[in-house]
Amino acid sequence: MSQTDSAAAPPASGEGQRDADTAALAKGGRTNFFGFVLRLVARLPFLYFAGRWYGPDLVGRFALAVLVIELVAQLATLGLKRGLAEQLSAPGADQRHIVWDGMFVAFLASAIGSAILLLFPQFMFPSGDISTSDRCMALLVFAIAGTEIALAACAYRFDIGATVRARAVVEPWVISIAAAAFWYVSVKDGLMLSYAAAMIGAFLTALIPMIRHFGGPGMWRPDAMHLITLARRNAPLAAADAIEWGTRRLDLFILGQFTSPTIYGIYYMAQQVASLPQKLKTSFEPILGPVITRNLAEKRLGAVAAQVSQVGFWIIAAQAGVALALGIPGEAVMGLVGPEFVSGTGALAFLLAAEVVAATAVVSEAALVYVARHRNLLISLATLALQALLSVALILAARAMGLPDISYAVAVALALMLALGFASVVKARLLSRILDAPVNSLRWALVWATAGAAVLGWGATQMPEWAELLIGVPVILGIYSWLIWTRGFGPEDRALFRKQPSADSGVAGRD
Repeated sequence: MSQTDSAAAPPASGEGQRDADTAALAKGGRTNFFGFVLRLVARLPFLYFAGRWYGPDLVGRFALAVLVIELVAQLATLGLKRGLAEQLSAPGADQRHIVWDGMFVAFLASAIGSAILLLFPQFMFPSGDISTSDRCMALLVFAIAGTEIALAACAYRFDIGATVRARAVVEPWVISIAAAAFWYVSVKDGLMLSYAAAMIGAFLTALIPMIRHFGGPGMWRPDAMHLITLARRNAPLAAADAIEWGTRRLDLFILGQFTSPTIYGIYYMAQQVASLPQKLKTSFEPILGPVITRNLAEKRLGAVAAQVSQVGFWIIAAQAGVALALGIPGEAVMGLVGPEFVSGTGALAFLLAAEVVAATAVVSEAALVYVARHRNLLISLATLALQALLSVALILAARAMGLPDISYAVAVALALMLALGFASVVKARLLSRILDAPVNSLRWALVWATAGAAVLGWGATQMPEWAELLIGVPVILGIYSWLIWTRGFGPEDRALFRKQPSADSGVAGRD
């Protein structure tokens, strides 16, 4: 513990606080890891239905529309996805009013964004052939932004179960079931309508526990000056959130400028498979924010560095295992979605690697948005610019070499991986300097576990495709998990898999 920490609290209370925070992070991680497994199981049918039944062209059209809708919704949250925890932690804060102020200002921003998309639906569907139902997709901005605010509020009360129910149960199962149902009744816009049903279902699922925790609007009335202050204060957070979101969508946008909808659809499917381990990272975001804000308020800077490093290792360890299990038998995994998508295996490999290298940047940013939000924003802008430059340069190089169009997908995936690696190194070093404590999520055990899984994984690729999936994937995950557990996990790491009733209840009591 640093000198700052020692001055902030007596050793005994500091130790107890650290145990309570570790218990809270572990509990939230366990709950959301279970949610990740549920989401994985539920999302796979949608990928299968979209790839096998609707085909690459319709998938590409759907992907571009969702890209635009979610960008507008991300901007409409005005940074409150993470900024809400700081507002709620303020001394003497009226938490019910703060939550509803946040919901109201997000809905105002959503109204502006929805109006623009309603007037110019070609932003969502540039290929034309726009129906009335296509235009109405603009209204989903309200549901998506509202869901983010509601789940952020629930996370402040350590109710991670709300996120699991909304994101891992309702959203993926509704979109999978609806996609199959709309295809069965021959609805042309089945993918978009199933997405709409999933977003509305997730919003209602998030809203109910939020009201249970904080109450309904009641006698609440919007305070114009407070709303303006709230929006202005959260502007850097909103920009950081939009940029972080943009780094995961810029590749799609750039690729769309150089290739056909078919290649675009293939890359989108590879991105969807690769985003499955990304959910492990977001599993800790709701619980990490409140823990960090509390420790920063108590000037326990060393504790923040330790928590960022610990959670970063948990995320990297989990993501690397899932990435190896999906990437080594990559052709079989993409073939499961549909034969036309196998050519996206190379892009899938780099996208999975990108998720692993991005983990350090994400957990570092969870603290930087509170202690150096403007510098964090500048680094995020630099990352986005680097990704754009690398993407265009690599695509032009592939074109000059006469490579097929699918190589453009590999180019943008490689550019994403390199840019996110840059962000991880720079943000971790900046946070370490600010906290005056080391921030490092990497351990040698990751190398040994990856090597062991890679050797067995190569053997699995020599088997028939069905055996690669049914036998190879569990074997890869099994050997990787065993090596990480025996060589990498210490006592605090193993708290992630161990219930600690007394610590958990102590954390809950502070609310």
